[in-house]
Amino acid sequence: MRGPAWPIAALLVGYPVWWGLGFGGLAVIVLAVPMAVVLWRRRPIRVPRGFGLWLLLLAGYGLSALMLSEMPPDTYGEFGAGRVIGYLMRLALYVSMLVMVLYLGNLSERELPQLRLVRMLGVLFVTTVAGGLLGVFFPSFSFTSPLELVLPDWIGGNSFVQNLIHPTAAQTQKVLGYASPRPEAPFEWANAWGSNVSVLLIWFVVGWWAHGGRQRRAVAVVLMGLAAIPIVYSLNRGLWIGLGLGALYLVVRVGGRTRLAVCAAAVTGALVFAFSPLAALVAQRLDSPHSNDIRAFTVSATISAASHSPLIGYGNTRNAMGNHRTITTGKTAWCGGCGHPPLGSDGQLWLLMITQGFAGAALYVAFFVGAIRRHWNDRSPVGLAGVLVMALVLLYMFVYDGLVTPLILYLISFALLWRNRS
Repeated sequence: MRGPAWPIAALLVGYPVWWGLGFGGLAVIVLAVPMAVVLWRRRPIRVPRGFGLWLLLLAGYGLSALMLSEMPPDTYGEFGAGRVIGYLMRLALYVSMLVMVLYLGNLSERELPQLRLVRMLGVLFVTTVAGGLLGVFFPSFSFTSPLELVLPDWIGGNSFVQNLIHPTAAQTQKVLGYASPRPEAPFEWANAWGSNVSVLLIWFVVGWWAHGGRQRRAVAVVLMGLAAIPIVYSLNRGLWIGLGLGALYLVVRVGGRTRLAVCAAAVTGALVFAFSPLAALVAQRLDSPHSNDIRAFTVSATISAASHSPLIGYGNTRNAMGNHRTITTGKTAWCGGCGHPPLGSDGQLWLLMITQGFAGAALYVAFFVGAIRRHWNDRSPVGLAGVLVMALVLLYMFVYDGLVTPLILYLISFALLWRNRS
């Protein structure tokens, strides 16, 4: 926590404290202030390749504010404080993450060694596993955070803000046809937990296995075994697919004894899982694809709405008329079951389409595709892991929102690749 790298340590190692205070991923906005001060004093500032794409993405989001009061066809809702709050919060997060990436890239190896940064992510993985186990065994655990107590109702009562500032262990949903908890601690949503645990697992393996001794590797095996419990109970198909593709990626990209070790670990893990009680839960989840119709409706409505403002979008999400069962109405006080998730809530790609149009979505994709292309030949553990995370970003954008914490981890992974090449 000493030296110029302290804001990064405070964000990653100190994340449970931020979560308990009610900030969670919003901590990046607070910590971006001292980062920006340090960067200003260190001018000129180094920037990564592809930086211009992210600046264009930010500029497009700024322009999208012009459309906040507009309504695309077949949507409903009134222009009010909630829409503006959501927009300003996302803008603050995008800017803060940009500052964070530049800050990481301008710290020297002496000030923040690569391995130390990787192991900070490993510490957050341990925190995530602990939060996942909390959600499995104590799903009703929640409390009112200090930030929640001091915010006025017109801010704290916003549904988007409430998810960020109110710490809960799990989301209870009827994914299997009956109410069941899905771990989310210490993050904002169950899907955010799924995305984050997969990214953090990758860096945990790099820091605790690839660069670890015998004792550290033994601890890593135990922790990964414990992680399997909330990973299965998360009922998160996107996470499961991401882990499977990650294993396939390693088999293809590494060679020799490392490939044999990866294959042996995968087979051993599969056998242990197949004979465990967790296998039945996975089978039950795969037989309950009830959310597919909801996603199909929301995605098609998002694309339709975005087509009416393809260059700059609408600045924030909107609600579509009807749902996947009826076209008559949206959610009302007398018909709570008529509602559906807001347009853009089923994945970062769709969120960008409704908030920034097709142009914003294209810039986002180009940024991460460019990172893969530039670093594909980096065969170091950090290079292989970073490229894998960039690939998962492109997979998860179809099913997971990037904001808040997932995008923080995506961009820290991008910064690790950038620093590795410097």
